[in-house]
Amino acid sequence: MRDYNGAVFVKSVAQLVQLPADDQAEIAFAGRSNAGKSSALNAITQRRALARTSRTPGRTQLLNFFVLPCGMRLVDLPGYGYASVPLAVRREWAALVEGYLLARASLRGVVLVMDVRHPLTEFDRQMLAWCTAAGVACHVLLTKADKLGRGAAGNTLLAVRRSLAQEAPGATVQLFSAISRQGVDEARAQLEHWFDDPVLAE
Repeated sequence: MRDYNGAVFVKSVAQLVQLPADDQAEIAFAGRSNAGKSSALNAITQRRALARTSRTPGRTQLLNFFVLPCGMRLVDLPGYGYASVPLAVRREWAALVEGYLLARASLRGVVLVMDVRHPLTEFDRQMLAWCTAAGVACHVLLTKADKLGRGAAGNTLLAVRRSLAQEAPGATVQLFSAISRQGVDEARAQLEHWFDDPVLAE
C-alpha cells in the first residue's frame, strides 16, 4: 500500500498550459460542489487539511496537484454545478476539466464524488460522459453515507449501480463517509488497483 498519508501539495493550475509534466501516474477527484470531495480526499490521505474544505460551494476553482512519496499524484478538480458562480466562470472550469480529462496521458482514473442523498445529477452525468469519451476509468464514491440509514444507503447504492451499468459501463461505485471512515479502505484499494494496473499504464 502506498503512503497516502505522505501526500503533499505541489501546484495549482488555472490553465492547461500550466499542467505539470505528463510523466507520473495521476488519479483525479471530481464532484459537484458540496458533495464532500475535499473531505473524501482528506479522509483517504488521513490529512485533515490537505484539500481545502469550505462551507462556500464552488471554492475549489483550480486543479490542485498533490504528490505521494512514490512520485504518483492525486488531483483535486474544481467543484462544479454551483448556481451562484457566474456562468462565464463555470464555462472556464468546464473547459479546464474537460481538456484535462481528454488530454492527460498519465491519468489512470477519476474518483467521482456524489452525495448519497442526491446522486447522478446532470453535472455528474456530464462528468461520466467526459470520462467515457476519454476512455478514463471511473469509480463513484457515494459520500455522506452516515447521513442515511443502512437500508436507504444500500438501496441508493444498488440504484446507482444499475444506472452506471447503462450510462457508464465499467464504472464502479461504493458507499463512503469521511466522518465514520466507512469505505476508506475500499477507496484506497481502488487507487492501488489503478496505480498498479499495467494496462492503464500503456
